[in-house]
This record gives sequence, structure tokens and C-alpha cells, in this order.
Amino acid sequence: MRKTDTPQRAYWLKTLHQWHWISSAICLLGMLLFSVTGITLNHAAQIGAQPQVMTRAVQLPAGLRALLAEGAPAGDHQQVPLSAALVRWLSEQLAVDVDGSDAEWSSEEVYVSLPRPGGDAWLRIDRESGAVEYERTDRGWISYLNDLHKGRHTGLAWSWFIDLFAVACLMFSVTGLFILKLHAANRPTTWPLVGLGLVIPLLLALLFIH
Repeated sequence: MRKTDTPQRAYWLKTLHQWHWISSAICLLGMLLFSVTGITLNHAAQIGAQPQVMTRAVQLPAGLRALLAEGAPAGDHQQVPLSAALVRWLSEQLAVDVDGSDAEWSSEEVYVSLPRPGGDAWLRIDRESGAVEYERTDRGWISYLNDLHKGRHTGLAWSWFIDLFAVACLMFSVTGLFILKLHAANRPTTWPLVGLGLVIPLLLALLFIH
């Protein structure tokens, strides 16, 4: 601490530095992830991907076919989850988790959409024959990370993480701004650089985005 610092200024500088480093530590890995995926999303057309598609087919046993008929809702296009017995059987036979997923029922089939980060999947059960089809598409780890960036099909926990990460970034930025203000008197380039950080994206938006 410099001798010219007043106790109040020293207190605020210490407090701001503390919140600044705490917020930076919390959002460090998130900042790296979102920075890298910002680049990959911006150049998505130049980054090639070869989706890997896996399909499987099995047959429902007679007992489960009867259970499927008993649990059928009235009318087409009803959203009703599968029974616990069907969920357990599908997990054992196909290693797919449909617990909690809505199933769309029609007179011909039961269809379960299973979107996920970095790919897609679906399950279809023919109500007459009991034939089960499962297809899973994997678009690679870059697509997976891009979907984490967008929060696409990532669930409630990741949605909460994004919100908390945004708050940490906001705290990091605001405390950094106040720290700049406290040091600006001895660093004459501070406000011109801050101004450039504001003016450059504003000009780009006004002049080149239509």
C-alpha cells in the first residue's frame, strides 16, 4: 500500500481485489470454455464434422407388449411417460435412459425424443408388432462443447451453472472496472483503453451489421 493511500481508499481497494480474484477463480474454467467455444461457434461452417450414427433394434416380449397396451392413453399425440417396467427393460436391452422423458403416443407407435448435447437420439416402439428401434447420432466433442455453450439440451443443473457463471463474470467485470478507477490517476492510458473497448464493438455493430 502506498503512503498516499487514505484508510478508506485502501479498504475499498483491498475489498475490490478480494472480490475480483474470488470471482475470477470461480469463472476461470468457464471463461476458458466459453471463449474457446465462442471461436468454434463463430467458425462452425469451417469446422467439419462426421456424425456417427448407431442404430439398434429389439423386440418387446409379450408381457411388456400387453403392459404397453394397458398404459396407452386415449387419443393420438398424447404425451405420457413410459411405465417403470418398460423404462427398466429398455435400459437393460439398449442401455438407454428414458426415465422422465415424455413419450408421444399415436395409434401406430410410441415415439420418444432423446436430444442431448453434441448429438441426438430417438426411440420408436411399434404398438402392433412390438418392434423397438433406437437411433443415436454423435456429432463429436466440438459439437458437444458448442451445445454446452448454448445450453442446448443440457438440463437444469447446467442451466443453473450458466446463470451462476454469468453472475461471477459480472462481478469480475464490475470489480475490475472499480479497480481501474482507483488506479486510473497513475495510469493515464486506462480510460482511453476502456473507451476503445466500448467504441470498437459499437462501431462494428453500426457499420457492418445490417
